[in-house]
Amino acid sequence: MFVRKFACALVALGCTVGLCEGTPAYGLEKYGRALPSLETGQETQDAEEREEEETLLGGYLLTAGFVSNPSFTARPDNTGLVGMRHMAHLETDLYKQYVTLYTDQNFFSDRTHGWMKLTEWDTTYGVTGLVEHWGWRVQYERDAPFDKNGLKQIYGDTLLTYHVQAAHESQWWRRALPNQNLTAYAGPGWLWFNTHYFARPDNTGVALFRYVAHCDVDLYRHRLIVFADANMFTDRTARSRIRPSELDLILGMALRWQDLELSVYKEQDRPVDRSGLIQGYWAIQLRFAFDWAKRRS
Repeated sequence: MFVRKFACALVALGCTVGLCEGTPAYGLEKYGRALPSLETGQETQDAEEREEEETLLGGYLLTAGFVSNPSFTARPDNTGLVGMRHMAHLETDLYKQYVTLYTDQNFFSDRTHGWMKLTEWDTTYGVTGLVEHWGWRVQYERDAPFDKNGLKQIYGDTLLTYHVQAAHESQWWRRALPNQNLTAYAGPGWLWFNTHYFARPDNTGVALFRYVAHCDVDLYRHRLIVFADANMFTDRTARSRIRPSELDLILGMALRWQDLELSVYKEQDRPVDRSGLIQGYWAIQLRFAFDWAKRRS
């Protein structure tokens, strides 16, 4: 019952995002936007088999064009407007799915100074893992300008999430929707180390806690995916340190063929405890995934 309510709540979140066209409400997660899982339904259903697998080197490469961007800035000091995004995600399993080492390298360009010249480099290193329904992460991130000296946003955080899969958890779902699936997670995080990582899009406050929620809805045989994502920060300098100060929301659709994914999504970051700068855009993205397994002795 808890699992079903949890999944339904996240679906409702995604629907709310889609209905909020009148008031901007989408967002880019600055630490590397959560993406729909690239595992197939068969892989994710067999948990015991996954425990025996180990990835030697896996991840994905992506490039995205911000086809409409009135306000999403191209550097940590909120200057410029993003034109392109390029990212490499690499990971290796240290011990099955329980301990995985990963890095994200994100690059952005400024459309006001040519679409190709890189202006920001966000680098992330972390360790993550999954134990039954529970996921954990410890991460370090550094966001820095690439084309000049300037403000750097740096933090270290930890995150705990609870994961569900409708096709794996519910017999009713498997009978009624054999070609669809719903994957969701949610949980809290703590920025235990923070150097100029702000609590709002206008670079005010100091981020302390984060609350995340994400869901993918597989509409047909892992080919057409709708995904929604929410990420909230709190401000350690505010009167209430647990009250959200920023809300980032995402809504997108992805079309997949083997290891390739083409997606369209809208994102926006906005303050929730006061008025202020709202950053948002539409993007078209191409992603290529790869996974080289360790040899078994």
